[in-house]
Amino acid sequence: MTPRDDGASTTPRDGATEVTAAGIARLAGVGRAAVSNWRRRHDDFPKPVGGTETSPSFALAEVEHWLRAQGKLVEVPLRERVWQQLAGHPAGPATALLHAGCALLLVRDRPPAWLAVSAVSDERMAQLLPGELDEVVTMRFGVRRRRAVHVPEAAELLPSVPLLRGVAELAAELGAKQTYEFLIGRHTDANPRQYTLTPAGPAELMAHLAGPARTVLDPACGTGALLRAVPARPDQYLHGQDSAPELAALTALRLALHSDATVRSMAADTLRADAYDDRRADAVLCHPPFNERNWGHDELAYDPRWEYGFPARAESELAWVQHALARLADGGTAVLLMPPAAASRRSGRRIRADLLRRGALRAVVALPPGVAPPYNLPLHVWVLRRPDPAARPAPEVLLVEAAGVLAADGRDRQLWPAVRDAVLDAWRAFDRDGTLDERPGLARCVPVLELLDDEVDLAPARRLPPPAAGGGATELATVREGLGEALRRAADLTPPLAGRDDADDLPRAPLTTVGELARAGALSLHTGTGTAGGGVPVLTDHDVLTGGAPSGTGHEGSAHDGAVRTEPGDVVVPVFGGGAAARVIDEATAGAALGRGLALLRPDPAALDPWFLAGFLRGTANHRQASSYASTSARLDVRRLQLPRLPLAGQRGYSERFRRLAAFEDAVRHASLLGERLVRGMHDGLTEGTLPPGAA
Repeated sequence: MTPRDDGASTTPRDGATEVTAAGIARLAGVGRAAVSNWRRRHDDFPKPVGGTETSPSFALAEVEHWLRAQGKLVEVPLRERVWQQLAGHPAGPATALLHAGCALLLVRDRPPAWLAVSAVSDERMAQLLPGELDEVVTMRFGVRRRRAVHVPEAAELLPSVPLLRGVAELAAELGAKQTYEFLIGRHTDANPRQYTLTPAGPAELMAHLAGPARTVLDPACGTGALLRAVPARPDQYLHGQDSAPELAALTALRLALHSDATVRSMAADTLRADAYDDRRADAVLCHPPFNERNWGHDELAYDPRWEYGFPARAESELAWVQHALARLADGGTAVLLMPPAAASRRSGRRIRADLLRRGALRAVVALPPGVAPPYNLPLHVWVLRRPDPAARPAPEVLLVEAAGVLAADGRDRQLWPAVRDAVLDAWRAFDRDGTLDERPGLARCVPVLELLDDEVDLAPARRLPPPAAGGGATELATVREGLGEALRRAADLTPPLAGRDDADDLPRAPLTTVGELARAGALSLHTGTGTAGGGVPVLTDHDVLTGGAPSGTGHEGSAHDGAVRTEPGDVVVPVFGGGAAARVIDEATAGAALGRGLALLRPDPAALDPWFLAGFLRGTANHRQASSYASTSARLDVRRLQLPRLPLAGQRGYSERFRRLAAFEDAVRHASLLGERLVRGMHDGLTEGTLPPGAA
């Protein structure tokens, strides 16, 4: 059995769900260290039934019974029980997701049938379900030969029956669509390396760039994020294809639960075995696999889709571009998420040139780095249109450089709407008028002839250099004034040293630990899950370390998933990375969901001052003694962090000093940002000629 990090094992014995120490910790609302302590201190703690020596797994039912008997668990929340059943399914979570999706479709579309089959024993329910599921699946996805969703047999369904009952119960609280979104979000969060995900923001942008469409195709649909972002229409046809059968089925179920559109999804290698070679779509949305060398170069040399040239082996993305164009109706629009190298690699210049000459490529949009994986690259969005044979090729192409829209890196999701609106505004004006007045630093219409040089480089940054920071000398002067003010404020806030010269004479208060304070009720300790409802801000470890606003976003369908919400006076501490940090939550940050990798301490105001608590938690020696180290990472055991045992009145002096230190830190951070902006703007102005060398 392979150990997992999502709290459940993949192959439970005798059909029983198993959980790892991480899953037990999540059930009880404690850290993994507490689970290890329970195993050592309690002889009656459940024995491992699987896993490995270093990562054992335990029977979920036995764990629940023990936790309840010890008073550490009143009741497992329904959503957590369902998740543990799904993550620990004998056939794996992917199979469990497909079974759950089929059941939710039956619950949503034919509730009387679900009530009838669920009112019997588990064994009888497993026998009755295939017939009912086949009827609803056929009604939504067509005949068996032409669909990705296959109805499981009774023997396959029997281990899933407890899960399906729980899923239906959860759907009664959240709704079928929201329940499935919650489970998909939890699964992809727990297994980020298994999937190439398209975040909601870029997916929505791509769908709006494609415009209204009755028939939409995604030939590399993955988990269905792009098709799900398409604005719903009652007469819509949504087509998906993926080489992974489980993803093709998951997409179909997700879309069917999301809307009443006609959904078709096929499992096959799109480039080698196109399932829609007889279809023409109004729009194609695609996030193709990047740098794929085994895409069929040798087998597909004479394929009719290569109207613009046969792609080199290293140009798999240009094969996907031409596939998308081949599946469009005349005048239809394709929008693809592309790696930036595809715009400039020499091996693809002939195809790029032909796309330009024939008017197929209409726009290239450079996104800020950090908005989609791989997060270190500024990915591009290509907008293409299948040329109308009777129309003349367009003389210009729109290039958009959206990186300059963000004042910070692309991880700040709160700034994404500004990127989306700027891109859509430029594209819609260009699409309407066929041209666009230059928008310095953002967008420019470039004549096709200008691009048809030896390189045919389509990177917007090459043709659209960013303006000097703030727009020139006037704005730079404003930045400089702001920097001066920030430096003066930082100087005023510089904390004085203690009044005593002999620190050895300071009284030493006895120490206590966070764990002891938690047991005494002086504070409560919570761990972050990173799950929250759609649109709910999530406080991340990056935000805590940089002092930024909550930058994460929750998953739709998770609004009632029990996420820990921050409150004024909470103290948040990152548990990974080895850095000493602690943040006191204020009114502006309150209400955000607590992200993964964070611990939240909620002090009793009658016993602990939050600034006193946060200040001592940041001590370097404190962190060192409470941290454990692996070969490549460090983990903080928050319960081992120490602080002096002082009455509330004795905490006040420390609290005020720590509060002033935090204000000084914020001022220094703000001055640093302004200084970087001024230096960058001065360099840009001098090199681009917008500032003379003698400017002050």
